[in-house]
Amino acid sequence: MGFGGLAWRRALGVVISVLLLSGAASADPLKIRMGWIATPASLVPLLFAHEGTAKHNGKSYTVEAIHFQGSPLQITAIQSGDLDIAAFGFSSFGLAVENAGMSDLKIIADETQWGVQGYGDALFAVLKDGPVQKIEDLKGKVLVTNGIGGGLDMIMKAMMLKHGMIDKRDFSVIEVNFPNMKSVLLEKKADLTPFVLPWSRDPDFKGKSRVLFSTADSMGRVALSFWAARQGFLEKNRAAMVDLLEDYVRIIRWYHDPANHTEAVKIVSDFMKLPPAAIQDWVFTKDDYFRDPSGLAPIDALTSNIHVQKELGLIKADLDAKAHDRLDLIKEAAARIK
Repeated sequence: MGFGGLAWRRALGVVISVLLLSGAASADPLKIRMGWIATPASLVPLLFAHEGTAKHNGKSYTVEAIHFQGSPLQITAIQSGDLDIAAFGFSSFGLAVENAGMSDLKIIADETQWGVQGYGDALFAVLKDGPVQKIEDLKGKVLVTNGIGGGLDMIMKAMMLKHGMIDKRDFSVIEVNFPNMKSVLLEKKADLTPFVLPWSRDPDFKGKSRVLFSTADSMGRVALSFWAARQGFLEKNRAAMVDLLEDYVRIIRWYHDPANHTEAVKIVSDFMKLPPAAIQDWVFTKDDYFRDPSGLAPIDALTSNIHVQKELGLIKADLDAKAHDRLDLIKEAAARIK
């Protein structure tokens, strides 16, 4: 009887173990809610467009890509727990940490950077035959930005500050949507406008304007966009996050492989509803903005960018981005790739 009872208990233990293992194996993959603002700068809505590049999608994780008009709404969403990974830039990260109190926010991957030598950059243009020949000529003039307090706005104002000029005292700034910037400049309603992709490829715009300065001239390397998540989410879901980041590195490299250029262009053009000819000569080339091939966000550059943000009076305290560095996850992920 004792032996039979022991055998029964052992058999029951085996059954329970099998059931537990079966339950673990059939567990649903983690759904990761990811924010994005603009593509192709962000690859979030295009991550899985080429089948087979992402090895772990649908197994350990799935992605819900959520579009936002700008970073402030992402700050609210990640703070409330309605977003897991936000696409922040230097202009929004400091606000999220300081103003929204998210000191546990961590940087996990790069999206795009400006001011990297040999790659496309955000430029600032004036009329080709207009009166502005140097920065000092902008005193008393009207400058254009896509959004007050945004990245382009800060880069522009940082350049002006270098030349002793301050917003509202020495110049004024108006907000204009990117598609309308060309007409605002050409119709002489403003004197300086950002000159960014894809609008900077417009032959008419290029022919009638002249670049006065670049992002690199103003602030050097700029952390334009990168992925950030809260520490608690990363700790709870570390394995799935490393799987996602491994796939992300594979995807970055696939899009930038010249052998895949025709298909990559088609993916972007279909998504943006643009003819391939509008983007094929620059997207995912050195004329495009820089993406780190291993997904590493520029931590030192971000610290420098936030310092400029403080100098402009937009945040009260400097932040050291190293305190928010969790690039160890994507380094581990990239090391898996042979």
